[in-house]
Amino acid sequence: MRLSRRLTASVIASTLLAAGLAGCSSDDDSGDITDVVIGADLASSSATDAAYARALQLEVEQLNASGQLGNRRLVLKIQDNRSDQTASLRNISTFADDPSVAAIITGSCAECIQGAAKTVNEKKVPTIALTAANMSHIEAANQRWVFKLGPNAGDDAETLIQQLQQTRTKKIAVLYSDDLYGTDAFAALTGGPGNPNLDKGLQVVAAQKVRATASDITQTVSTLTGSKPDALVVLTGPEQANLAATSARAAQFAGRLYIDAGAAGDLFIPSAAAAAMENASMVFTQTLVIDDVVATTPAKAARKQWFRDYTSRFGSYNGVAAFAADAASLIADGLARAGTNRAGIRDVLETSQIDALSGPIRLTPDNHSGLMPQALTLLVARSGRWRLASSSGLQ
Repeated sequence: MRLSRRLTASVIASTLLAAGLAGCSSDDDSGDITDVVIGADLASSSATDAAYARALQLEVEQLNASGQLGNRRLVLKIQDNRSDQTASLRNISTFADDPSVAAIITGSCAECIQGAAKTVNEKKVPTIALTAANMSHIEAANQRWVFKLGPNAGDDAETLIQQLQQTRTKKIAVLYSDDLYGTDAFAALTGGPGNPNLDKGLQVVAAQKVRATASDITQTVSTLTGSKPDALVVLTGPEQANLAATSARAAQFAGRLYIDAGAAGDLFIPSAAAAAMENASMVFTQTLVIDDVVATTPAKAARKQWFRDYTSRFGSYNGVAAFAADAASLIADGLARAGTNRAGIRDVLETSQIDALSGPIRLTPDNHSGLMPQALTLLVARSGRWRLASSSGLQ
């Protein structure tokens, strides 16, 4: 049975996995509690956005239970944008025109927030984007009310380059998705025109781009591996990264496989790709493998608890979940400090400095994409799941 797009917070938590993305609203009319809405513009067809939706619901429940907001109660309303810019703009405009909506969170569709940024700023609603693409795709004049949580392409590339140098890799072939995220990641890795990273001892012997929705990339990967690189670097989403691994294995590629943070997803690698992914390296935050980390600080302890809570609720863990939870937490902090005034929430967001679930976040007036480079580390695929590289004998 298809669920309606308006579900209570208590119902959606238990039905989200089965029903896909849906909106939720409170039906509690008790006098002293004021409902404050977070609008979420997500795509029901996206596995990444489904993980965002689960994380948002769990974090909203935990924030409400904490008493942090006093007599205010967070309510999550999710609308499906179908990864379509027009639908996304309509959803975001509707949220912005609703005075009960304190802030908006957008999902993985980079083109969607790019197209809606002007509206976000004209309507003055604080918005946190969870896209992997760079903030630079949004005109500077339209960035005032838009923030981003997640790895930045330049930081990902620097981590990858350091590892390639440490393993004395000389020749690389690069597969990247033909979208905003993929082009950002490729430009960051190669250094753009002139490939200045060649000065660091790297040579890009081949590069191919593929449609972000392509389901067969066998020939493309075969062409790349045929260039005899020491390593294949994959800058795509999770599904295509798995396809790249299996295609490279089918082509009998014997080199190393390196994956960018945009491919992070489930802790456990799909069984069809597990063997091909063995020993692959991926840049991401420790959050995905926090069960490998000793809780030596309160922040690490909080991450381990979040990992356990999410896994207990949903049966497994998805690495991107922490970004969505951090977005909701930042908005809640804005509400606690500035009330429901949107401008006040925006000002709190712009000066937020926290050691969050996804890692250290430092937002400033000059930097609205605040995940710090120190949050990134190297993970390695071992026996069908991701592990912290240092705990697997790699540095």
